[in-house]
Amino acid sequence: MGFGKPSKIQETALPMLLADLPNNMIVQSQSGTGTTAAFVLSMLNRVDATQNFTQVICLLPTYELALQTGQVAEKMSKFCPEIKIGYAVRGERVSRGHKVTDHILFGVPGTMLDWIFRHKAVDPRKIKMFVLDEADFMIAIQGHQDQCIRIHKKLAKDCQIVLFSATYDDEAMRFAKTVVPDPIVTRLRREEEIPDNIKQFYVVCRDQEDKWQALSNMFAVLSIGQCIVFCQTRESASWLTTKMTAEGHSVALLSGEITVEQSLAVLNRFRDGKEKLLITGNMFMLGIDVEQVTVVVNYDMPVEHSGGPDFLTYLHRIGRTGRFGKNGIAVNFIDGSRSMNIMKKIEEHFGKKISLLETNDVEELEKLN
Repeated sequence: MGFGKPSKIQETALPMLLADLPNNMIVQSQSGTGTTAAFVLSMLNRVDATQNFTQVICLLPTYELALQTGQVAEKMSKFCPEIKIGYAVRGERVSRGHKVTDHILFGVPGTMLDWIFRHKAVDPRKIKMFVLDEADFMIAIQGHQDQCIRIHKKLAKDCQIVLFSATYDDEAMRFAKTVVPDPIVTRLRREEEIPDNIKQFYVVCRDQEDKWQALSNMFAVLSIGQCIVFCQTRESASWLTTKMTAEGHSVALLSGEITVEQSLAVLNRFRDGKEKLLITGNMFMLGIDVEQVTVVVNYDMPVEHSGGPDFLTYLHRIGRTGRFGKNGIAVNFIDGSRSMNIMKKIEEHFGKKISLLETNDVEELEKLN
């Protein structure tokens, strides 16, 4: 799979995850640093393939992320054909009383809860390892936190419990301590830190047309591997897709209006490099893990319902670039005093300078190459 040596998180966590006496762990590490491989290797190691029942479950906040992580496990278990991997997600059905024989299940909390409590398809007392990934987003999605806790309460006392998250605010840490007894806590990053390999810029724009022109100028000059543009509304995402397509760019659009199957097809095409530009909203950002993404654009600055800056969304958006230590660029389009104020608060919150970028200046853009 191209792993030359373990990443820092793999080097730190794997010996403890794989120990004969299983350790419960709370791990903080930025996405893109090898956390998925670390816990997937541990999950595969815990399975006794001679026993045909579910022994390991991994809960994730979205359908797309559950499938993406499961696909990593399928790839890593290529030479362990006896280990069966399944998905407890929307569209996958089990009949009441039917016992699932997949050794490892990747799923979302609601479906997993149904399989355990309503259908009795999975016996929680037989689970050897329970993994929660993207815990910060897990507790942010309505109901997921309570569902995870309900499942956790049915596990055997000796079940190994591992929780991964890029950030831990006070609520996330309270949740972590609720579900992970006597944990080893491993933190490889300062809370909510933006990696040094991601350079941040802002572009002053008058209106939507100006934003589109700035993006067009960037594509004309910058050596972009692949680019993700985050829009706050479906309307702006659709409008921008039309404009960029008309200019001759190969564009992928992820929108809440399309089906899950269509979303996965769009993501797979983008991962395969069939489109260079992906335009999307917040709901899909956790499912996009593409090493070739060199530029992320905040077409609209992320805001909470209150109108204030959404720091966590900003961190996860720009974290789609700079994967596995590669250099990445994050560009924020600022179209007024309100978005400028939001950007300044983000700059202050993370303690990292966001520099002015003149997209009309070809020489300045070329310096970024």
